[in-house]
Amino acid sequence: MSFVPKARVTQLMRLTQGACMCPAHLGGLSKHLPNCKSSKSFASQIKQEYAFEMASANIRYGEGVTREVGMDAKNFNAKNVIVFTDSNIAKLHPFKTVIQSLEANNIPYRVYDKVRTEPSDQSFKEAIEFTRKKGVDLIIAVGGGSTIDTAKAANLYNSYPDADFLTFVNAPIGKGVPVDKTLTPLIAIPTTAGTGSETTGSAIFDFKELKMKTGIASRALKPTLGIVDPLNIRSAPLEVKIAAGLDVLFHSIESYTAIPYNMRGPAPSNPIERPAYQGSNPISDVWARKALAMTIDALPKIKKDPNDKHALSQMILAATYAGIGFGNAGVHLCHGMSYPISGLNTSYFHPGYNKDHPIVPHGVSVAITAPAVFNYTGAAFPDRHIEVAQAFGADVSNVKKADAGRVVSDHITKFLMDLGLPNGISAFGFSYSDINNLVDGTLPQHRVTKLAPLQTGAEDLASLFEQSMKLY
Repeated sequence: MSFVPKARVTQLMRLTQGACMCPAHLGGLSKHLPNCKSSKSFASQIKQEYAFEMASANIRYGEGVTREVGMDAKNFNAKNVIVFTDSNIAKLHPFKTVIQSLEANNIPYRVYDKVRTEPSDQSFKEAIEFTRKKGVDLIIAVGGGSTIDTAKAANLYNSYPDADFLTFVNAPIGKGVPVDKTLTPLIAIPTTAGTGSETTGSAIFDFKELKMKTGIASRALKPTLGIVDPLNIRSAPLEVKIAAGLDVLFHSIESYTAIPYNMRGPAPSNPIERPAYQGSNPISDVWARKALAMTIDALPKIKKDPNDKHALSQMILAATYAGIGFGNAGVHLCHGMSYPISGLNTSYFHPGYNKDHPIVPHGVSVAITAPAVFNYTGAAFPDRHIEVAQAFGADVSNVKKADAGRVVSDHITKFLMDLGLPNGISAFGFSYSDINNLVDGTLPQHRVTKLAPLQTGAEDLASLFEQSMKLY
């Protein structure tokens, strides 16, 4: 397998940090090289993006709706089903319900239960090999985002049997080739209220050789159907529920504060090249605001009572809402910075998770930099940051735009502290000597970082990581 060496990726990123990002950051937010043409003259040569595209899986919601999946398989006329899950979920009610439903409807199936929590390139490849060898006409994913993302990757590469692994991985780490085939039907059944992966076309993994996370993003990866059943998330440990909920929280805030879709850059020459993550837009905004309000209300209630049925139902709905929003708008710095935090972790084991490998759960790694990030980005779109602060309960009647970042940062910090989030990235074993590596792991995350409302270079990222060493 060929891949881009880490040193080369870092070199390319550093060379481009000072370059003009026009027209993606118009309105005085760009940083220009001395020989760069002005925003106006540059934009006049390239047709500016003028459209956004909404896409989502079909969603079925309801308590006990998982029991219908066998009938769905029959309706697909499925004869060769693979059920993806992990070794924990394979012992629990959601998976058993799926198997009972398949057997009741006489659907042939095989189980792949080796999904890795926070999947890696290697675990993706193992799932891909299994799928290619066995063949499949319907995939069912039962689990959290790790399981659903693994199933997406297996589905994609099964449809391209000769493709190298990097073919579809996001550039500049991979080739970022557009997906031009219709994939095998995929039914996603989430067992956590977090990633919203049942609605999106993204599959995230830890690229071990580069010690960073990256992913694959294409509308073609979207599940055919997301079965959202509140009963399926009740058995998760409290720490898993909190970590997953934090992912929902920042899906909402990041997609709402991302650069607007019509400032993202030039329009594609072909619609198939329009990215899944397109910037904030009027439709995604609606889903993001609703998910934000629901999460702020429900997550503290779950912290107080992990079995609060109404709060759990609200959280799994919020995860789906946020997934529809960010699955089209995208996320930005918190997610971009989270990937090296997870990828470079060698010693931290988060409570409530398997001890088979060190893990900073995705939602936790996203949340840990949020106070610093939104204090920083508040200068770009202060009105939106003030709206976010208001959603947290801030009295914004006298808040000045210049203070928008500080106010939202303060309220996020208190919210995270009340949920018991670890006190900064130093809690994971990172020190100031690790900042350069954390920056190097963030720079290649173009898919998300270019959606940040401020152009953010290596020095800016270093400052954000430094501020995130301790939060309280």
